[in-house]
Amino acid sequence: MAHFTKATSIHDWLNQRLAIDTVRRVLATEYWIPKNINFLWAMGMVLAVTFGMLLISGIFLLMYYKPDTKLAFDSVNYTIMSQVGYGWLWRHIHGVAASVVFLIIYIHMFTAIYYGSYKKGREMIWISGMLLFVSFSAEAFSGYMLPWGQMSYWAGMVITNLFSLGSLNLNGIVEWIRGDYVPGDAFLTRFFMLHVLLMPLIIIGLIVFHFATLRIPHVNNQDGEEIDFDAEAQKYLSGDTKNAKVIRFQWDFLSKDILVLGFFLIFFFYLVFYHFEFAMDPVNFDPADGLKTPPHIYPEWYFLWSYEILRPFSKDVGLIWFGFAQVIFMLLPFLDRSPNVAPANRRGIFKYWFWALLVVCIGLTILGKLPPVGIYTTFGTIFAYAFIALWFSLPFVTKMEKPIGGK
Repeated sequence: MAHFTKATSIHDWLNQRLAIDTVRRVLATEYWIPKNINFLWAMGMVLAVTFGMLLISGIFLLMYYKPDTKLAFDSVNYTIMSQVGYGWLWRHIHGVAASVVFLIIYIHMFTAIYYGSYKKGREMIWISGMLLFVSFSAEAFSGYMLPWGQMSYWAGMVITNLFSLGSLNLNGIVEWIRGDYVPGDAFLTRFFMLHVLLMPLIIIGLIVFHFATLRIPHVNNQDGEEIDFDAEAQKYLSGDTKNAKVIRFQWDFLSKDILVLGFFLIFFFYLVFYHFEFAMDPVNFDPADGLKTPPHIYPEWYFLWSYEILRPFSKDVGLIWFGFAQVIFMLLPFLDRSPNVAPANRRGIFKYWFWALLVVCIGLTILGKLPPVGIYTTFGTIFAYAFIALWFSLPFVTKMEKPIGGK
């Protein structure tokens, strides 16, 4: 049994039982961050704070929301928006945060790709991050159903139809997911449970896991430099902070995080008060009507790139490539065959591969919002094939890459 002594303070009493000082040392005061990083490394903290705002605003909305197909629409658009004091503010915060959180995720993802932060030794950091992306996607989709507007209903209809797996016609799976032949009370209640309970618990667990994966290999840096964190930490602790290549997470790096977070919050609340409409589809302000199909059905902007990959192909082929788009990012550490851990601009052809991927994903997102007619279909097909070709070419592009610095 552990040895306990008479406590001299509340902190001492808790420390003997919860090892508060040890936890703080492991996670904060002696968790070392490279000096040569920029503001993009603060996106993880921004993401965590945005998720916190989603949780808090969601709790307030939950107090008045009715998970019933006859009451849901009015509970959101009438009760919360008009009858509850500052209900409109909590809904705007929740809606804007639900969109902005994906903007931060995509910045975080492409920063990691650009700087090679998924390379050997950091694979679990990348994989855990991608699991978070999948979980946030499920959370966002389930939340999009809850207002029970016209686009909520029909987007739910289209997306759940994908689980029939094309010509396999596994309609029983679709009916099991919906709890009925078409979206109804059972469907809404199930997605309500996913959104307010199951997915938040999974996301919180994955956030903890993601931070845990950072503890051993540490975060990457702008130059891809291999740092001996133990040796550099000793320099810092001995007082040679100028020549040490690392800084403490608390409060050295955290102060930079807070600065970036401050700018982000200004941007965020500007959207909340003045441009919240970008996060709320006008079609979704019409009540759900299963007898009136919208002329153009589309998901929220953060799903458009993968949705557009589905559209140009036949039913079965489209599903295959849609599934491909969902898993391929997860495999990035194993498809990149280069030994170099360096920014993309120092990696030869990979530099062009990275920028091409970014342009293609943006192009797919824009095209996904447009109706699939005429030239839009042509460009959608071109961009979809380009996305697929880029991923198939990655192992060959990186295999030919010359080692940097004689590695």
